[in-house]
Amino acid sequence: MSALFIFFIFIPILVGILLALNLLFAVHKPDSEKLSPFECGFAPIYGQTRSPFHIQFYLVAILFLVFDLEIFYLVPLSVSMYQVGSYGFSTFIIFFVILTIGFIYELGAGILKFTDQKSNPKI
Repeated sequence: MSALFIFFIFIPILVGILLALNLLFAVHKPDSEKLSPFECGFAPIYGQTRSPFHIQFYLVAILFLVFDLEIFYLVPLSVSMYQVGSYGFSTFIIFFVILTIGFIYELGAGILKFTDQKSNPKI
C-alpha cells in the first residue's frame, strides 16, 4: 500500500465508518440544561441592552489567521531550501504573490479601516 492510497482512500473511509458508528451508538438525550445557551458560566439575561460588535474585528482576526498560515509555510521552506530546489521555491513564490495580491485587494477595499470613533482616539 502506498502512502497516497492511505491518505486519499483509507482515511476517508475510516472517518465515515467512525462517524456512522457514533451516530448509531451514541446516547442522545438532550435536556433543558444542555439546550440552554451558555455565557461565561452565567445564565443569559434576556432584554439586556448590549452594544453591537462590529464585523471588522472578525475580519481582522480572519486576516491574521491567513497571514499566520503564511508564516507557517515560510519557516519550513526556509529551513529546507536546499532540499526543495527551484521547483519548491517557485511554488512558494507563486503562493506568496497570490497572498500579496489578496492583501493589496484588502487594503484597497478598506477592510482594515475602522470607522468607529472609539477605535480612533484623537491625539
